[in-house]
Amino acid sequence: MAISDALGDRRTVDLPAGTIEYRERGAGRAVVFVHGVGVNGDLWRHVAPPLADAPGCRCLAPDWPLGGHSHPLRPDADLSLPGLARTVADFLEALDLRDVTVVANDTGGAVTQWLAGHHAERVGRLVLTSCDAFDKFPPTPQLYLKPAARLRLLRAVAWAVQFKPIQRTPTAYGWTTKTPIDPAIMRSYTSHLREEPRVLRDLERLLRAVDTRYTHAAADALASFDKPALVVWAADDKLFPREHGQRLAELLPQGRFELVADSRTFIPEERPGQLVALIRDFLAS
Repeated sequence: MAISDALGDRRTVDLPAGTIEYRERGAGRAVVFVHGVGVNGDLWRHVAPPLADAPGCRCLAPDWPLGGHSHPLRPDADLSLPGLARTVADFLEALDLRDVTVVANDTGGAVTQWLAGHHAERVGRLVLTSCDAFDKFPPTPQLYLKPAARLRLLRAVAWAVQFKPIQRTPTAYGWTTKTPIDPAIMRSYTSHLREEPRVLRDLERLLRAVDTRYTHAAADALASFDKPALVVWAADDKLFPREHGQRLAELLPQGRFELVADSRTFIPEERPGQLVALIRDFLAS
């Protein structure tokens, strides 16, 4: 679960797929954050608080069921990309959030692309940061996770990733940031995979459902999202090519593209101040 108190009050909401825990801070227009596989709401600990402290901004940072969560989903929950997008849509509906700005990163960007193309009734604006798209689902260094899930080898992966040398390899978190992530945050990302078998089960089911036909279909549907959209890409991204970000921006009718220097995929970790400034300008425009 997210451990960063700066994200705000800890709350839960019951959805058809199961219980989702989230942190909330601020008041006003809703900004909902969608992280990727292997992390949780702590990814946004340097982004959501300064946005929430600005007048008129209510920031919600859920722990989505992508491996860094603490509440296992129901055994029959749909953990395919469309199913995960449906869960985000159910979250917006359950809290009666309207005209929402959705900010996404990594796998969460793929989920949000599907959301924008198929369940955009409550979405008013879209911010995609470096993320899965097209044939990069998952990115090349993590492709091994799909057969590992099929062969029931994820427990070994979950055990190994608690060690910093493993964390800094390209097959784990090494290419998401240039420098190591805070050890306490890494424990919040990885501990439940070791401690809660049903969380590991959720991740296993998710990885078995991964299919690039979903990311291509999600991108194709972006043309229907004729609302303000911002695509922010890391200039030094080693997982997702810059061309993918530019292509996503072109597919969005109101999309625009921004490049963040000196960062890899986890822009919220490495350049949160610049991301906050870009989001503020986007919301004000």
